[in-house]
Amino acid sequence: MLDDPSFYLFAVPAVLIYGISKGGFGGSIAVLAVLLMTFVTTPTRAAAILLPILCVMDVFVVWTYRGVYESTSLRILLPGALIGILAGYLAVDTMNDDAMRIMIGALSVAFCMQSWLDWPRGAGRRHNAISGTALGIASGFTSFSIHAGGPPFGMYMLPKRLEPLLYAGTAGIFFAVVNYVKLVPYYLLDQLRLDNLVVSVVLMPLAPIGVKLGHYLVKKSNTRLFYGICYSFLMVVGLKLLFEGFGYL
Repeated sequence: MLDDPSFYLFAVPAVLIYGISKGGFGGSIAVLAVLLMTFVTTPTRAAAILLPILCVMDVFVVWTYRGVYESTSLRILLPGALIGILAGYLAVDTMNDDAMRIMIGALSVAFCMQSWLDWPRGAGRRHNAISGTALGIASGFTSFSIHAGGPPFGMYMLPKRLEPLLYAGTAGIFFAVVNYVKLVPYYLLDQLRLDNLVVSVVLMPLAPIGVKLGHYLVKKSNTRLFYGICYSFLMVVGLKLLFEGFGYL
């Protein structure tokens, strides 16, 4: 794999895209990174290769946005996310990835359509522990299985209309916890074996570059532009998951 030039053609942009996403700019585009990696390896191995890189990125993200986060959202979302990770691990031999892609894709598209219609109405929505816990579970479950935790997270967080830096900092802490917890089941499933880790290490120098670029883009964007881009990426990813789930991709 490492001797194949086509591997770098897809893997390098994939890692940079993930870094930009984790840096806070257009969080849902992270799913596209896994899609790029599947051009040169299997989805399961792509997820295994990316996870250690994501954990390195998380260190840079949490440091970059240190002290900038919305604690109430984290208290609501994280317990559900941990349940979702456990559910994903327990269901790893039985879950249907295509059905999950269709479900998340449909919810993402419907959410974006509703959000665009509601945007002119004013302030962001209040916290809701029930929907937050449910979306936290969905985020943990889909993050574990196909690294697609961004859409459910966005469904809860985007309507809050936080300042871009505050949104990015909250997302950074949330996914740092999720990714480091995922290391345990990935290890138990023998996904963190030496051949995968070697590929991860080769790509790791790109991690801080992507994060810094994402942070730069967040700082340079205004609130309306930032959310417009996030919703647009969420729509694209939702459509991609739908087409992928129905077997068109």
